[in-house]
Amino acid sequence: MELIQSFSVDHMRIVPGIFTSRVDRLGEYSVTTYDIRLKRPNREPVLDVAAMHSLEHLIATYLRNDPDWKDEVIYWGPMGCLTGLYLILKGSRAAEEIYELILNAFKSVADANEVPGTAPENCGYYRMHNLDMAKWYAAEFAAYLEANKGNRAIFEYPKAERLVTGDGQHFYDS
Repeated sequence: MELIQSFSVDHMRIVPGIFTSRVDRLGEYSVTTYDIRLKRPNREPVLDVAAMHSLEHLIATYLRNDPDWKDEVIYWGPMGCLTGLYLILKGSRAAEEIYELILNAFKSVADANEVPGTAPENCGYYRMHNLDMAKWYAAEFAAYLEANKGNRAIFEYPKAERLVTGDGQHFYDS
């Protein structure tokens, strides 16, 4: 089987940032998956699950209400490794083009007094939320983005280097 694109990113060298994970063409349309990476994989503790759940609710609500972007948003949700979240948008834009959207989304968490959609009828596990920790992670990431705006590393995936034999066979870590 072919190695999927996200596994070809060097997870030992990636830094927090906004990355284009993949662009899928659907006939005349395209959708782009962005990797919104808050933590350095395998080097920092992952996000607290309850805080991640709250960030999912808070930022999904922000994105789907932003007048300039709400019609472009397809999906916002957590990565299985708990080091970041995925954003899927209609169209194809460079990661730098959504910098302000992401920065403003994370800054908006500071103003939250409650996590939207946390009633039992609205959420699959409404008891698993942590607004205070979500605010802490959001503030940390927003400050990081602001401090690193000119740093190309927050927009470009470091690719994993793979050994290739003389006959073209690729070796992957297992």
